[in-house]
Amino acid sequence: MKIIRSAVGVLTLGAGFGAALSLVKDVSSPGGMIGRRSVDAGWVWVGKAAEVVSLLLDVGWAWAALAVTVGWLVGGLIRGASTGVLALIAATAAYYCVESAFTGVPLAWQWRLMLSWWLASMLFGPILGAVGASIGRPGVIGLLARLTVPVGAIVEMTFLPPQIFLIGRPTASWALVIVWTAAAASIGVILIRFLAAVRRRDLGINTQESQAQRVL
Repeated sequence: MKIIRSAVGVLTLGAGFGAALSLVKDVSSPGGMIGRRSVDAGWVWVGKAAEVVSLLLDVGWAWAALAVTVGWLVGGLIRGASTGVLALIAATAAYYCVESAFTGVPLAWQWRLMLSWWLASMLFGPILGAVGASIGRPGVIGLLARLTVPVGAIVEMTFLPPQIFLIGRPTASWALVIVWTAAAASIGVILIRFLAAVRRRDLGINTQESQAQRVL
C-alpha cells in the first residue's frame, strides 16, 4: 500500500506540474483562451506575471528539478529512479492534455511530440530521481546531489538559454535575474551548511581524541 500511495502521489505531483505550466502559458499568451480574456479586461499585468512564471517553469532545469524533488521525497535509489520517470511522464501527459483543451488542437496531432518527451523522461528520469534520493546522504555525494539543480539552472541559463531569453524581452530579463539570484543563494546556503557540518564532525573527532588521551 505504501508503494501505491507513493506512486499516486508522484503521479499527482507530476501531473500538477505539467497542468500548471500549460495553464500559465495560456494565461501569458494574448492569444490564449484565458490570456485573451485578461487582456480584454485590462489585466495586462496578469499576463506579464504569468509569462515570467512560465519562463521559470518551461525550461530544462525546472523539469529536472521535478524529478529530483520526487526522488528526494520518496528516498532510496531504486524508488527515486523509478519515480523520477513517473513524474516526468505524468507531467508531459498533463501538459499536452491541458494544452489541447485550451488550444483546441487534437491530442492525437501531438502524439509524436509527446512520445519523444516520454522517451527523454525514461532516459533522464532515473538519473535525476536517483540524484534526488541521494540528497540526504552525508559527504560529497550528498553535496553534489544538492547542488545539481541550482548549478544546472545557472549553466543552462548562461550557456544554453531558451531562444526567448536571447531577444531582450523584459519578462525574460526578470526571469533570468530570479533564476540566477535564487540559484546563487541556494548554492551559498548549501556550501555553508556543508562546511559547517564538516567542521562539527572534525570538532567531534578532536573532542573524542582528547577524551581518549585523558583516559589513557
